[in-house]
Amino acid sequence: MKIGYSGFDKSGAPSRGFVDAPDAQEAVEMLRRQGVFVAEVYAASAVLAEHEAKPGGPRAKGSMFGTGSRVEKVASMARQLAILISTGTPVVEAIASIERQTPEGEWRQTVTGVRTQVEEGKSLAEAMAAHPRYFDAVCRSLVSAGEAGGRLDVMLDRLARLLRQQVKVRKQVTGAMVYPTLLMGVAAGVIIVMMTFVLPRFEGLFKSIGSQLPPLTKALMSCSHFLRDSWLWLAIGLPLVVGGAVFYLRSEAGRLATDRAMVRLPQVGRVTRSFSMARIARVLGVLLDGKVPLLDALALTRSSMKNSLYRSLVGRAEDAVIRGETLSSALSDPMLMSPSVVEAIRSGERSGQLAVVLTSIAEHMDEDNEVEMKTLTGLIEPAILLVLGVVVGSVAVGMMLPLFDLVASGANGGGK
Repeated sequence: MKIGYSGFDKSGAPSRGFVDAPDAQEAVEMLRRQGVFVAEVYAASAVLAEHEAKPGGPRAKGSMFGTGSRVEKVASMARQLAILISTGTPVVEAIASIERQTPEGEWRQTVTGVRTQVEEGKSLAEAMAAHPRYFDAVCRSLVSAGEAGGRLDVMLDRLARLLRQQVKVRKQVTGAMVYPTLLMGVAAGVIIVMMTFVLPRFEGLFKSIGSQLPPLTKALMSCSHFLRDSWLWLAIGLPLVVGGAVFYLRSEAGRLATDRAMVRLPQVGRVTRSFSMARIARVLGVLLDGKVPLLDALALTRSSMKNSLYRSLVGRAEDAVIRGETLSSALSDPMLMSPSVVEAIRSGERSGQLAVVLTSIAEHMDEDNEVEMKTLTGLIEPAILLVLGVVVGSVAVGMMLPLFDLVASGANGGGK
């Protein structure tokens, strides 16, 4: 699609025009590589592009904030703020530029609120603190560190990279589960149709045979009768069971049990540990690189962890650091942390380059995690297909066995 832009080139001169890119974010990246600092982007058709060069020509505005999750919106805002502020644009004007691109809705109200509070004299971090639904403690701490150190554009860029990586990981996990979930849903539907509609049609035929039914066929007939006779109770009970399971999983005991299972399960546990270690390294590295004190960085990292076992691990690391122990020794848990990662952290502490080492660890683990996720998906899909094939095949064989017996008995009778 064709995307219009306005901004500044390396010399500070105004620059505007159109580029071909799949979306606004990719357009910003392309222009940035060309040395153009983008202040505003527009979604434009080819016809609008022809008229754009004329003064007062029509222009259709688009936005990179129109869709997506809260994290994606904040990541896009941080990236564009970093670009604008790096060109010398005042913070209020930069936020106002983003506000003009944002369609009506909750997100625009949030951006408006941030701009208003900054205009009233508050810092950007303080303005963000009034909207914790979008700007969490890690985000606010990085912004605050950037404001205090005079490196707001740098810290906003790092925040954008951090959030984009978080979105990427989430999409990888979600995408990996789409196909297996679809397979299980389709197979469940096929089995229910066979048991409730197809098998009953064979029941009259089985009764007319008059011979002893095989055990597998009897079991299938019993399941079919149960589903047909008890569908109302199942319709009532199944949502209750699912609701109870969800309630339990959201409780403290349920979350702890789920987190333990996710860490200890074969293959799944390895991927879970790898993603969790990468998140610790990434968040802690970005915070330390932003000159956030170690204890504060650990507290923020702990709050960002989803798995309760890793939250406890980082919490123990906080206590250990307070006692004067090294971070590497505090994180040395063979069940949760890889020895190679702990050793790399120890080397970073000795060299005084802990933030750099943590960032490097996160980047390397992100690459490995993509491979691990593909491997896990490659193992799950054939396993599901195998199980579903056995189940559906068993139902089909159970329906056919009495017919095979009938054919065999007829052949034997004819021979006599």
